[in-house]
Amino acid sequence: MDISLQQVGYSYAKGTPFEKKALYVVNASIKSGSYTAVIGHTGSGKSTLLLHLNGLLKPTEGVVRIGDVSITSDTKAKELKMIRRHVGIVFQFPEHQLFEETVEKDIMFGPLNFGIPEEEARQRAHELIRLLGLPEDVAQKSPFDLSGGQMRRVAIAGVLAFKPSVLILDEPTAGLDPRGRKEIMELFNKLHNEEGLTTILVTHSMEDAARYADQILVMHEGRSVMAGTPEEVFGNAEQLKSFRLGLPRSVAFQRDVEKLFGKQFGTLALTEEQLARAIAEALKEEGER
Repeated sequence: MDISLQQVGYSYAKGTPFEKKALYVVNASIKSGSYTAVIGHTGSGKSTLLLHLNGLLKPTEGVVRIGDVSITSDTKAKELKMIRRHVGIVFQFPEHQLFEETVEKDIMFGPLNFGIPEEEARQRAHELIRLLGLPEDVAQKSPFDLSGGQMRRVAIAGVLAFKPSVLILDEPTAGLDPRGRKEIMELFNKLHNEEGLTTILVTHSMEDAARYADQILVMHEGRSVMAGTPEEVFGNAEQLKSFRLGLPRSVAFQRDVEKLFGKQFGTLALTEEQLARAIAEALKEEGER
C-alpha cells in the first residue's frame, strides 16, 4: 500500500487562541513493502506526522494518500475506518494500552471490533502468541501478570491481529534494555520481511535507522527536509548536523578510521558488522603494499 504526503500542514487547536502549528510543508513518498525510518530531533514533528498515517489526525492543509484513499481536512470520520483496518500503530510503551482480563481476549479485541468472527480471531491470537515467542499457556493469563517484555509482545500482537499491511512503529523500544531492544527490533524486521509489510519506524536511534531501513525521511521544525537511502542521508554529516542530528556510531567511527588510514572506504558502514569488514579489508590492502 503506497503512502504519499503532499504539502501537508497541521495545526493543533486551529482557529482558537491556543492554535499551534506542528507541521508546515511535509512531502513524502513511501512505497509499498518498503522500510522507512523517520528521524528528527525532539519537537521536529515526527509524532504528529505518524498520526496522519492512519487518520487519527487529518491534515489542516494538503493531502495524505494511503492506497486509494485521500485524506484532507474535509474527510469524514466514517471514511477512515478502512484505513485503520490496514494501518496498525505500535505506540511508545504499547503495554500501557492493555486492558482485557486475559491475553487471548486482549489480542482478539481488535479483530472482533472490525467484525472478524470470534473463532477466527481466537485462532489469530494463538498464532501470534507463538509467532512472538510467548509461551502458549499465557493465553489465559492476565497480561498484567507477565513480565514487561512479555506485556509488550502481547500489545504488539494486538496490533498485528487484524493483519495490517502497514505497520507504524513509534519508538517501539522505549524503556527496554539493550538486549530487549535488539530482540524487539529483530522481531519487527522479521515480520517486515516475512509478512511483506510496509514498515514505518519513528526513532531517535540513528543506529536502528541505519541498520533496518531502506529509506529515511528527515524531519526538522515541522518540515520534511531530507529523504533518501541510509547511505545518502548518513553520507551527508554536515547537513544532518544542521538539523541537530548525528551519525550512527559505526559511520562516525568509520570517518575517524578513514582519517587514520588517509583514505575513504569504498562504501558507508551502516552497521558494526559492515565496519569490521571494511577495516579488515583496509588492513589487508595495507599489508599487501
